[in-house]
Amino acid sequence: MSNKDIIILGIESSCDDTSAAVLKNETILSNLIAGQSVHEDYGGVVPELASRAHQQNIVPVVDQALKKANISKNDIDAIAFTRGPGLLGSLIVGTSFAKSFSLGLGIPMVEVNHMKGHILAHFIDDPEREKPNFPFMCLTVSGGHTQLVVVNDYDDMEVVGTTKDDAAGEAFDKTAKLLGLPYPGGPIIDKYAQEGDPNIISFSKPEVPGFDYSFSGLKTNVLQVLEKANRKDPNFVKDNIKNICASLQGTIMDILFDKLVKAMRHFNIEEVAIAGGVSANSALRKRLKETGEEHGWKTHIPKFEYCTDNAAMIAIAGRYQFLEGNFADQSVSASARLKV
Repeated sequence: MSNKDIIILGIESSCDDTSAAVLKNETILSNLIAGQSVHEDYGGVVPELASRAHQQNIVPVVDQALKKANISKNDIDAIAFTRGPGLLGSLIVGTSFAKSFSLGLGIPMVEVNHMKGHILAHFIDDPEREKPNFPFMCLTVSGGHTQLVVVNDYDDMEVVGTTKDDAAGEAFDKTAKLLGLPYPGGPIIDKYAQEGDPNIISFSKPEVPGFDYSFSGLKTNVLQVLEKANRKDPNFVKDNIKNICASLQGTIMDILFDKLVKAMRHFNIEEVAIAGGVSANSALRKRLKETGEEHGWKTHIPKFEYCTDNAAMIAIAGRYQFLEGNFADQSVSASARLKV
């Protein structure tokens, strides 16, 4: 290994996935994720169960990540961990592990903002994808966040639009529950939507000033539309599930891209990326490509493995903190509501 090589161990534990990744410079050597099926019975993530599962998973996941990368713990130059935002109990497990690992090996640790990690995943080496040029706009869409972020540099980001209530991912999951679909509902709605007609049912779109979003009213409107239709036909949802999903997904995409187009024009930016768990959605990926072609934008779509919560994105974000010498000390604590 040359003196220029920098090895970063990334740790992600913000919600219900325990993940560890090994990064060499800007190349991922391993990226392992342990999911938690225990939450399926509850229709959502149970924080206490999540933190217990993280405690069980974190040491085996890190061990396997090191083995897959074919490196020793003594090869690691720094450990990067998710400080927030996320579930506090889950974040504490990752933060505590990072502090112990750092102390035991005498190596620095760097804290990473989870949302910045999603955005910076675009800078992981990938022969099939070109990295964004600064500045670019990032539409970050997940279960807990919907944000429009102007990215000026690796650590210079400005949130110019955010959700005032529910995030887009929540809108998917909550409406899926209304339709009787299992958790997580987003991927199932996406699957059904691909076979449905998005123009069959009309759902309302909120009027929100500026570049901000709102999705809570959409869930209420879906409930009202379904209750009215079910009074006429008790089998309405069952018989029209694909069209309902297509119309719902189409409405969410319209809301997202209406604000994205306005923000791109306002800030005069010509490169755009998507990030976050919902960036795995087929309609979102397709709409970004089509809208980019229509407006002459350069578009950046992440690999599926970097869309959902993963430690590779934490490692790459940690690399830039490491290069700047922005190290955390042993007094650092998890922050459930950490801002970008």
